[in-house]
Amino acid sequence: MPFSPALRRVLIVTTLGSFLAFLDSSIVNVALRSLSERFDTPLSSIQWTVTAYLLALAAVLPVSGWAAARFGAKRMYALAIGVFTLGSLACGLSDSIGELIAFRAVQGAAAAVAAPVAQMIAVRAAGPERLAKVMSVTGVPTILAPILGPAVGGLLLDHAGWRWIFLINVPIGALIVVLALRLLERDEATGAGRLDLPGFLLLALGCVGLTYGLNEFGTGSDFVSRQVLPWTVGGVLLLGIFVVHALRAPAPLTDLRLYLNARYTAASVANFFLGAALFGAVILMPLYFQIVRHESPVATGLLLIPQSIGVAIAVGSGSRFVQSLGIGRAVLLGGLVSTVATLPFVLIGAHTSYLLLGAVMVVRGFGVGATMVPVMTAAFRVIPPTAIADATVQTNVLQRIGGSLSTAILAAVLQSRLDTATTSAQQAAGFGTAFWWVLAIGVCATAPAFLLLKAEGAAQPAQQAREPEPSARQ
Repeated sequence: MPFSPALRRVLIVTTLGSFLAFLDSSIVNVALRSLSERFDTPLSSIQWTVTAYLLALAAVLPVSGWAAARFGAKRMYALAIGVFTLGSLACGLSDSIGELIAFRAVQGAAAAVAAPVAQMIAVRAAGPERLAKVMSVTGVPTILAPILGPAVGGLLLDHAGWRWIFLINVPIGALIVVLALRLLERDEATGAGRLDLPGFLLLALGCVGLTYGLNEFGTGSDFVSRQVLPWTVGGVLLLGIFVVHALRAPAPLTDLRLYLNARYTAASVANFFLGAALFGAVILMPLYFQIVRHESPVATGLLLIPQSIGVAIAVGSGSRFVQSLGIGRAVLLGGLVSTVATLPFVLIGAHTSYLLLGAVMVVRGFGVGATMVPVMTAAFRVIPPTAIADATVQTNVLQRIGGSLSTAILAAVLQSRLDTATTSAQQAAGFGTAFWWVLAIGVCATAPAFLLLKAEGAAQPAQQAREPEPSARQ
């Protein structure tokens, strides 16, 4: 069924905003080494420009559903893009690594509202009959932006300087605000009630504590040290208390009872590890090309394009995969392809052929893209329309938590290996070690496909039993 003109306008405005938000979550990846040299700071600290953005996303995301209901989705979307634009300006004017990390958190907080509210608007406008096709379109920013970000960042870094990887957002963000105010239909506030402030604080502080503790552990600190144990245990404890609170509160921050649905739970688990695989892994290849192969930022960005090609092919055919294979088989196929395509990176060397790397990146990009679309479709297809806001928040939170955790861990693991490396071969071996972690994450992202297959198999007989006989329909 073709998209109506009204739906096209919604998709243009929401996709542009989501793309801008997701692009900035990865555009700095290619600049990490330059920022490390500019501010005379090790990679384990510089990576917080990425992690702070993702952590702010995870911390503020749960508020997005309440804010959209309380103030109206259109109004909150335009406001969030406006704040994101101002945060980008502040990042571009930063004079210290502390300022940059702080303003990156502002960007992440704004993106935490913009991205899920954009998805809410698109899903509601689509309706169930166009859901798979619309998820393919809305999945483009989530998947392509982390891959295209390093290419855009490399060009800007080489020709305009590091500040412009943030300043470029200012005119684009201003344009999106204007389009949102002019093209999106006005929606009224629905009286969301009071914000679940205890739930918000528990979730936000839990995410920050867990990520910080795991990052310190990855840098080589002992698990029982004061830099690791209190933060990690405290984060897990706060998240556990949040779960108990959300199940008992009369108006929780987000409805965790959605996880009673087996298909929704399986899709959510896969979404968590896909976020870890996608956002965490994209910091590795830019650093490999620059540290081991001594490539310029522009060359690095161009060398990362093959993965974008694979993702684009998969996203373009995502709805057809779902229709022809079913959600479970589509997730399994994409997960297996991406996992197998990660194996060559485990064995990466100081002189690995660029042709081989490019070919494998196309295949891996295809696998990641082919997994993301059916996973997101599965999550939204099995819930009632009234739960769209909660499901949107939960899927985005899980994806960002996975991304922030894996970014911190992979950067810390890589830094610990590079600290002892004295040759290019040893540096390459350090990247291979980090990709072992990526491989394990890929396996975890693929495993829920079997739960989706089992749930689909159980659902088909029940659906057939509900269908009337042909004579009864006539």
